[in-house]
Amino acid sequence: MNKKIMLLGSGELGKEVVIALQRLGQHVIAVDAYPGAPAMQVADEHEVISMLDGAALDAIVAKHQPDLVVPEVESIRTERFYDYEKHGIRVVPSAKAAHFTMNRRAIRDLAAQDLGLKTAPYRYATSLSKLHEGVAAVGMPCVVKPLMSSSGKGQSVIRTDADIETSWNDALEGSRGDLAEIIVEAFIDFDYEITLLTLTQDSGNTLFCAPIGHRQERGDYQESWQPAVMEPELLTTAQDMAAAVTKELGGSGIWGVEFFIQNPRNDQPGTVYFSELSPRPHDTGMVTLAGTQNFSEFELHARAVLGLPVTSIDHVRPGASAVVLAPQSLAPHAGKAPVLHGLAEAAAEPASDLRVFGKPTVRPYRRMAVAVTHGEPGDDVKDLVARAKAIAAKISVGVAD
Repeated sequence: MNKKIMLLGSGELGKEVVIALQRLGQHVIAVDAYPGAPAMQVADEHEVISMLDGAALDAIVAKHQPDLVVPEVESIRTERFYDYEKHGIRVVPSAKAAHFTMNRRAIRDLAAQDLGLKTAPYRYATSLSKLHEGVAAVGMPCVVKPLMSSSGKGQSVIRTDADIETSWNDALEGSRGDLAEIIVEAFIDFDYEITLLTLTQDSGNTLFCAPIGHRQERGDYQESWQPAVMEPELLTTAQDMAAAVTKELGGSGIWGVEFFIQNPRNDQPGTVYFSELSPRPHDTGMVTLAGTQNFSEFELHARAVLGLPVTSIDHVRPGASAVVLAPQSLAPHAGKAPVLHGLAEAAAEPASDLRVFGKPTVRPYRRMAVAVTHGEPGDDVKDLVARAKAIAAKISVGVAD
């Protein structure tokens, strides 16, 4: 059980994964494109490479000979994973899962065409003219996303013809990797969106966390809460859809499966739309750090990675999270070291906790920390969200003099 694990991507989610793995006695090598990344600060070893450089990726795998490779970001030459599996290195959840989900085309086509899951109407575009055609096909308003991106980068909404070129440029600028292709999808008239954390295991037993609600700005999550209140039959539908797509992709680990939910209306049943899937811990799942369930999403991922059984995921209490962002006013100081103020005031709040990520530099809207809080069973999650936001607001981000 003493494994050597290579973590590809070393942000704040990766940092919590490293901590969970080390609590189980594992040796972790954290990899990212810049030095001092959060997970590197707690890992046993680290490497700094561009993970889009296949030769560099192969070189560090050959150097360290890990037992497992755990991808935590999108910008990786995931096609190399198939070769690693052939040489006895386990990829989490699997080479197929990592390769498919790093590209929105692969996962969307799998869900909509191969598995028949309900999704928003969509088209792809590799040029501005193709984007115009795609917008005409799906209608306005519509949402544009790069095929490879994370944390909402490059996403925008097209409401008029005048928005199309701007959205195309934004998508290319926000794309991770070297793929100049985007997806344009119809805007769904949904009532709310959820993340359904889904645990697949070596035993074949798939478990689900209580659904997590979240709010986004600029395509990135701002607050999340657990549980999200939803109709039982809609939750069952979402669970069935999540089980189908994760089974098709294969492997063990935690998956963040995102859905748009349309409540019943006008005597019509509600509708669940598959949106996206991440084969790893999800940013909205940081709410589980508030002790909302018996294992956080990071502990669940670590156990699945190591083949340790989880017999049940028990929802313990409601909770909420709210992010702390670097302000837009820091744009002239991008690249400088951050200084966080107000930590003592935030930490003084009852039934709450903080995670400061330790990112070495700032840029506008960069996520620097998160506040989490919990309540008692039966408490209104709206009140908990308000409390989490108030705690996060006590913390401000500046730069060193």
